[in-house]
Amino acid sequence: MDSLPLVARAREHGSRVAIVDPDRSYSYPELLEASARVAGALLEGGSDLREARVAYFIPPGFAHLAVQWGIWRAGGIAVPLALSHPPPELGYVLRDADATIVVSDAPSAPMLAPLAADTGARFLGSNDALAGAATALPAIASSRRAMMVYTSGTTGKPKGVVTTHANLAAQITSLIEAWEWSGDDRILLVLPLHHVHGIVNVVCCSLWAGAVCEILPKFDPTETWKRIAAARLTVFMAVPTIYARLIAAWDTASPEAREAMFAGCRAMRLMVSGSAALPVVTLERWREISGHTLLERYGMTEIGMALSNPLHGERRPGSVGSPLPGVLVRLVDEAGLAVGPGVPGEIEVRGPGVFQEYWRRPDATRDAFREGWFRTGDTAVVEEGRYRILGRSSVDILKTGGFKVSALEIEEELRGHPAVAECAVVGIPDAEWGDKVSVAIELRPGTALSLEELQRWARERLAPYKVPRLLCTVSALPRNAMGKVMKPEVVKLF
Repeated sequence: MDSLPLVARAREHGSRVAIVDPDRSYSYPELLEASARVAGALLEGGSDLREARVAYFIPPGFAHLAVQWGIWRAGGIAVPLALSHPPPELGYVLRDADATIVVSDAPSAPMLAPLAADTGARFLGSNDALAGAATALPAIASSRRAMMVYTSGTTGKPKGVVTTHANLAAQITSLIEAWEWSGDDRILLVLPLHHVHGIVNVVCCSLWAGAVCEILPKFDPTETWKRIAAARLTVFMAVPTIYARLIAAWDTASPEAREAMFAGCRAMRLMVSGSAALPVVTLERWREISGHTLLERYGMTEIGMALSNPLHGERRPGSVGSPLPGVLVRLVDEAGLAVGPGVPGEIEVRGPGVFQEYWRRPDATRDAFREGWFRTGDTAVVEEGRYRILGRSSVDILKTGGFKVSALEIEEELRGHPAVAECAVVGIPDAEWGDKVSVAIELRPGTALSLEELQRWARERLAPYKVPRLLCTVSALPRNAMGKVMKPEVVKLF
């Protein structure tokens, strides 16, 4: 009997289709067989990897998942590498994780093999791994480390967030219950697989439930709409930037194409947005073209998902709902004391899905917890039992003129200007105000906007937020691999 719950459940799904990638469809037995061969290749005659770190650089698809499962079945810790990262960043992860083995697809081998050699790791091509011989596999206790996903938070070098097999199972089953996953579901993966959004919310949940996971190697608006218009999907999950690009593609589509696209959306039971704040204008526009009110949720690498709007019931714009099954959430002030409804506080989380440690960073791990509660560093407020995120305490909560204001709320207001496509609000240290509220603006094509015009427009809109003066610049905003706007470290002012 398999000791890993995800693998054991796969055996219960019989010959059902598990994965559909650009090559073909693969059944659950094929995934089990392929991952067993990978495990044999990784073990190389040994009996157990004993939590050796195995880093892998493989585009989303069947081979990626077979390698991931093979690492787990061989007793290793899976370390997914970001396909968008340049060699220096990949080398940092390999060194920090002390990776023993590096697995790469053939096209990326010329880049990954030298990095593996530089760090003393064994290099293994994914084709060779998939051609390995199955062997006796170790029993894996649920308390053992399973995965290490690198996250930098808002400061410092990226840290390896370590989760156990028990942590992963808790994260998965919480979402299975809350979002009512079943074997009848079919989801399309358009997200990268070095974040928990894609790894846990999409792939692990679908495979746990016995559902079908269609996979695109990378997001493409045209291909995504084609899959949606086929009206076979039941669930879809993405980040706000992806929904914005799908809306842009809709706007240029023919009436006939839009009819099929709308029908495909209506055939789904659930559409989810996460990993960044969802602009209200995006939520409302998506509702117009799809008939769906996107379900917003809140989570992070260290905890999986913690809060979610309801599957059934009202979903309020700007709200991320209430705690998920098995998750405890509280808001506290700077002294760690609980705050009441309507009072902003830091989100703290505890439960079986919370990560075990930051890899080889005992001080950071200790500082991340308060009396068993994980300190997320995010500020929120509870209104009528629902949580509304105000932003990162270290970045998005600005102290100006004696008031605390949320950069996320100001950004939401500024997006209402007809010339503003996107914006990022930051605080610049100021002797008089504390933080001088400043914004970088990305304009819509064909528009223009002066500082004076924006200030005049914003004066009335921002009055409730106690913003004394708004400074801005017009620029192209940097984005990460998920499409999320990154906060500029320095805003150049007019």
